[in-house]
Amino acid sequence: MQLFNKLKESFIKTKENFSNKLKSIFAFFTKVDEDFLNRLEESLIMSDVSVTAASKIREKLREKCKYDNVQSPDEILSILKDIIISIVDCEIEHNFAEKNILLVAGINGVGKTTTIGKLANFYKNQEHKILIAAADTFRAAAAEQLELWAKRAECEILKKPEGTDPGAVVFEAIEKLKRENFDFLICDTAGRLHNKSNLMAELSKINRIIDKNIDNSYKKSTFLVLDASTGQNMMSQVEEFSKILNINGLIITKLDGTAKGGAIISVREKFPEIPIKYIGTGEQIEDLSEFDSHQFAGSIISR
Repeated sequence: MQLFNKLKESFIKTKENFSNKLKSIFAFFTKVDEDFLNRLEESLIMSDVSVTAASKIREKLREKCKYDNVQSPDEILSILKDIIISIVDCEIEHNFAEKNILLVAGINGVGKTTTIGKLANFYKNQEHKILIAAADTFRAAAAEQLELWAKRAECEILKKPEGTDPGAVVFEAIEKLKRENFDFLICDTAGRLHNKSNLMAELSKINRIIDKNIDNSYKKSTFLVLDASTGQNMMSQVEEFSKILNINGLIITKLDGTAKGGAIISVREKFPEIPIKYIGTGEQIEDLSEFDSHQFAGSIISR
């Protein structure tokens, strides 16, 4: 219940955005007809749901309401919630190997450093031994900021001077992972270089170094961190990073400060093969939760 309340607080601005629009619709319509559906679709789009996802929700709602002859607002909300759950639902793999390498990517400003600290704390609290690799060696003070979060999580960090080859940092971290029997290696990466192609080339290089230096007994995962306040721009980021990385999961941050949480529906509709693993629910180190589609829908839709 405490976790659910925390999630509700995180989605409060998104919920208000949704609820206000839904209330205005129900105030003007007494039955589910084409005008009602048109207005609902417009409201979804205005709530940062993509046109494609909004259209899909509209058609599913029309079909269900027509089949069951639904008219009451409470029934409509219940159906709408179920439709959203069906779109955002993720099959999340909870099992880890004895040795795990997490490559964390994302553009600067999305909360990547904070998220790595939260991840380290999350896994440490499950009795795992964590090593963090500060492989963003291009951004000034990036390693120092990450070191602060490592200290908060009471985890080890491997960092090198600014300008060091990021691939060399990751290679050394992998050797340390093997030698000192860590359970998790969490690798930070650059979010921006002087052009996008250089950034992608650097990430691709780090990815190759990891693959070259581990065997099948290691589990490698790549998480992409996205800032919820950027709304549907999250989709273009997923698209770009997917060109060079096999993204295994998304982490959505800054939900507590935005009304654009509806874009989560858009992301899941466009990339159903990439699950949302975690969401940031605040600024503290413990404010990271596994994503739950039922809790998400329940947090944003109510009378």
